[in-house]
Amino acid sequence: MATEKLNKAFENISSILKANNVYVSDFKLIDYGIQFKVSISDWSGVIRVYQNKKGLLRTDYSQLKNGEHSRKIIGLIDIEQFEIMPVDTGVEDDRYGLPIIGTDESGKGDYFGPLVSAGVYVDEQSAQLLKFEGVKDSKKLSDNKAQDLARKITEICKGKYTVIEISPEKYNDLYEQFMREKKNLNTLLAWGHAKAIEELLSKVDCKIAIADQFADERFIQSKLQEKGRQLKLIQMPKAEQNIAVAAASILARARFLEKLSKLSAEYKIDLPKGVSAAVVNNAKEIVKKFGKEGLRKVAKLHFKTTQKVLSAS
Repeated sequence: MATEKLNKAFENISSILKANNVYVSDFKLIDYGIQFKVSISDWSGVIRVYQNKKGLLRTDYSQLKNGEHSRKIIGLIDIEQFEIMPVDTGVEDDRYGLPIIGTDESGKGDYFGPLVSAGVYVDEQSAQLLKFEGVKDSKKLSDNKAQDLARKITEICKGKYTVIEISPEKYNDLYEQFMREKKNLNTLLAWGHAKAIEELLSKVDCKIAIADQFADERFIQSKLQEKGRQLKLIQMPKAEQNIAVAAASILARARFLEKLSKLSAEYKIDLPKGVSAAVVNNAKEIVKKFGKEGLRKVAKLHFKTTQKVLSAS
């Protein structure tokens, strides 16, 4: 026999889904919970609700296949109303609550390609959908998976994300300017994070933002404008454990990969990620064919790699 909480959760979920033309079967008992079938036209899946010893409920969407119908169903379920905890997906750090803005960057350790910063606004509903789709730190994903998830993030968080791209040529200009002003790379990184936050705040209201810790918090804080300075800004190691930062890391990486591919096609020379012997060799080819100005348009020149490339060119 199901507990009162499980019965109540089923009644509420069922009533909302049925009101939105989703078929919901009667539930059946399973170990520590209940399960029931949901279907739309010829698509179907199973939702499970578990109750632990403390009486807390947890939804399990693992039996729903990824796709439009699954996202619709999860989006319709108001988890707060039922006191249901989201299923564990490996993105653990929700200590700062929701809604929240997360920012991250990609490309800072890569000789070729742009520096990309991204920001994503995540609330209760989008957090559930993002976790269901498998959003996590982009460093744990293959390139293809990151690009696939980026498309899903833009759908789930439509109008509530931003991507800031600094081309290699612009990056070199800014870096040299900051050097003349006796600033360093952290200033450039902070500018990208702050720009992402400011652009998002022009679209949404949010009181808190979180970013991976790459320097003193004041670097980003100093670049924020009036709205951004009213935020509670948190920088912490391994911030990608937060779902908003994880989503931002994926958007940034996907844009970096896209632009790197376009530069490779434009110059007809493969531009590898990272810093390696292959990077040095292909950079030499760029210099041979397009000169030092060509290198400036595809690479971050302050890397020590530049010395290796030009000394043998």
